[in-house]
Amino acid sequence: MERIICLLIGYAFGLFQTAYIYGRLHGIDIRNYGSGNAGTTNTLRVFGTKAGLLVLVGDIMKCILAVVLVSCLFGSSHPEMVYLLKLYAAMGAIVGHNFPFYLKFKGGKGIAATAGLILSFHPYLIPVGVILFFGVFFTTHYVSLGSLLVYTGFMVELIILGQSGVFRMTQPLLNEMYVLAAFLTVMAFYKHRENIKRLLSGTERKTYLTHKSEGAEQNAENTK
Repeated sequence: MERIICLLIGYAFGLFQTAYIYGRLHGIDIRNYGSGNAGTTNTLRVFGTKAGLLVLVGDIMKCILAVVLVSCLFGSSHPEMVYLLKLYAAMGAIVGHNFPFYLKFKGGKGIAATAGLILSFHPYLIPVGVILFFGVFFTTHYVSLGSLLVYTGFMVELIILGQSGVFRMTQPLLNEMYVLAAFLTVMAFYKHRENIKRLLSGTERKTYLTHKSEGAEQNAENTK
């Protein structure tokens, strides 16, 4: 029962569609512009750096808040499985972000929300996640590649930490946690399937923080 509650708590937080709300406040549906994705990268391209950062923070925080709430609710009563419950909450937030029912299940790709998971789950996960994403992003300017490597690193590191006893859980609970992490990783790769095709063909679009792309400027002009 606790698992379902945590999943639903996370899903409820995930329904706060930051990019969609920001777009509506500026007179557009972000899903009809750029890549059609209701996430940080598309907001950055359509509205610029400031908007992208606002959406990034919003999507990160909704996952962090879900995880923190679950920790407060079940940390004392279920200390032996609190990390598993935290992951259920984070998974709910990411699924809610990706598949919001009130937007006909058309949301984002869950990477910013996943950053919230990494930041709130365990401190050991943070350095590797930061190095992988920003190392790849500032080298290649491919957000998708950095995002996929973060997920791969998260999955590998979670297993290493789990088997090292960091989470202090029994093996069956650890195995359940690994299954959830694998589900999130597979979902991330599925949501990025078109990006993967473009990366392989060399046609993936690069993203820069210092200026809007030409298409983004045109889209922004259309909102005036």
